[in-house]
Amino acid sequence: MLLLIVDFVNLFLSALLVGAMFCAWLVFNPAQLDASHYIIVQQQGIRTLNSIMPLLGGLTILMTVASAVLAHENRTRMSMLIGTALLFIISGLITRFGNQPINAIVLGWNSASPPDHWTTLRDTWWRWHCMRFCTVSAGGALLIIATLVRRPSSIQGVAIAVCRPVIDALMRIACLML
Repeated sequence: MLLLIVDFVNLFLSALLVGAMFCAWLVFNPAQLDASHYIIVQQQGIRTLNSIMPLLGGLTILMTVASAVLAHENRTRMSMLIGTALLFIISGLITRFGNQPINAIVLGWNSASPPDHWTTLRDTWWRWHCMRFCTVSAGGALLIIATLVRRPSSIQGVAIAVCRPVIDALMRIACLML
């Protein structure tokens, strides 16, 4: 029963995390925004998400590690969960050292008079966000696979049929964004 509860909470938290990153990918896409609107949207997003997202990410990582510990008898599933935790950790590191320093700068901008270099920081922030979206999405996909497949005999078939193409596609997308 404990395993089911931990898996449910883990899936729920990761769905919120991946969903929030997906929404940020949709809402904060700077493609059609002029400087003034970009700054207003970005500042509102930073104020709204800057406190809750690190907490959500940290809790999701902790639940994924708990799931991995509980899966110690199934080494393949445990390995998939450790891989999931690592992908979530990478997403957190990208956020902390890539996006958040830029967020701190953007918070100080005036939407009526944007700095000359605003597009450079906007584009850098967007590249970091796309990378973290890929890593958190790959982590979410791997978590779903690890959760759905509990029997050792079926894990290998699912991993080969589903996981490898998904991870390959996400890594190709990440490489294209670099």
